[in-house]
Amino acid sequence: MDIRLKFFASVREALDTSDEQLAVPDGVTTVGAVRALLQQRGGVWAEALAADKPLRMAFNHVMCGPETALEAGGEVAFFPPVTGG
Repeated sequence: MDIRLKFFASVREALDTSDEQLAVPDGVTTVGAVRALLQQRGGVWAEALAADKPLRMAFNHVMCGPETALEAGGEVAFFPPVTGG
């Protein structure tokens, strides 16, 4: 299954990319599993998407948790929590 990845703010800066098309391997069925898959790339990927980082995630423009199921052609987005003032 193919999905689109989007990266925003400091995540985008750390990874030096704003988006990517990804062919998801069998067994990767949730947003959290996509995050874990990307962490396995190592280096800046492991650091920017580390489990202890307070990242927000969205699937198809809707905020979600790691348990959210993927759908073919969907979009997964990662971004840091937003603060205002």
